[in-house]
Amino acid sequence: MDDQAGVDQTADRELGPIDYIVVEWTGKQPTGEALPHLIDLIDRGVVRLIDIVFITKDADGTVARLEINSLGAEFAIFDGAATSLLDDSDLAEAATVIDPGSSAAVLVWENAWAAPFATAVRNGGGRLVASGRIPVDALLAQLDLVDEATPAAPTA
Repeated sequence: MDDQAGVDQTADRELGPIDYIVVEWTGKQPTGEALPHLIDLIDRGVVRLIDIVFITKDADGTVARLEINSLGAEFAIFDGAATSLLDDSDLAEAATVIDPGSSAAVLVWENAWAAPFATAVRNGGGRLVASGRIPVDALLAQLDLVDEATPAAPTA
């Protein structure tokens, strides 16, 4: 047995936090406008795309996968990128948050930028005990409240 039990010494096990998002396009399919930004994050090693699936939800609530080749040439870069990590039950759950008549992308990625930090925390005996995300709109609203409550500096 290793005399450093609990220490992750395997380089290929260095992982950052894994996140997922569901992005909805109400009443239409994605346009591809955001793709260059995602590709840039991947190319720079900020994130590692683990899975991406596009779905649609008909007006009657029926959910179906959208084939990458049905979305347009700009989406072809993701052809074969799906790992099948997301199964039908995951997609059904994701579909509960999108409106009928809409399309969505479900993305799972590793925050590769954080992998060395996360591994060092684990190697040092630490563990993640809470995580969260503050919605941008909530942050902006709070900052507006702070600005309104802060008295203006007197002018000379």
